[in-house]
Amino acid sequence: MKLMFASDIHGSLPAARRIVERFNTSGAQWLIISGDVLYHGPRNALPPGYAPAQVAECLNSLADRIIAVRGNCDSEVDQMMLAFPVTADWQQILLSECRLFLTHGHLYSPDNLPPLRAGDIFISGHTHIPVAQWRDGIGLFNPGSVSIPKGGFSASYGMLENGTLSVRDLADDRVIAELVIHR
Repeated sequence: MKLMFASDIHGSLPAARRIVERFNTSGAQWLIISGDVLYHGPRNALPPGYAPAQVAECLNSLADRIIAVRGNCDSEVDQMMLAFPVTADWQQILLSECRLFLTHGHLYSPDNLPPLRAGDIFISGHTHIPVAQWRDGIGLFNPGSVSIPKGGFSASYGMLENGTLSVRDLADDRVIAELVIHR
């Protein structure tokens, strides 16, 4: 199974269009969104091309192929615009090798993990900083932000392909970081 991960779109139409374009050419079966879809939030400046209603329309074109979790900037009002569920605080995907625990990162985080087994992968967003590493037997993966990157990183997204999670630059698809889950 091939999965694509995006987080922290924050209502940026250019970022949403770019991630949908990448998804449509990637061959991925599912687009996993780790929260903060439509609203930019009070701590962030408006992202380029801020257009929440158009972002909803853009993403709704893939509604039957999106798995999403709620971010700290997402609300029930946002759900009224989106054709896919976005109000769950977490989701899980079971692979033959491990469990992927999906959340935004404001309730559970790398410093406040849910109960996970060695080899499981904790996938979040929230920080806008890409991460792909093992810590105490648990994989930590954050695809960064497609719209408001932080920490000197460029806009990025994630892919799971052939047992490897990779963070990729949204502009040129260059691999920024990797986490091999088949150990």
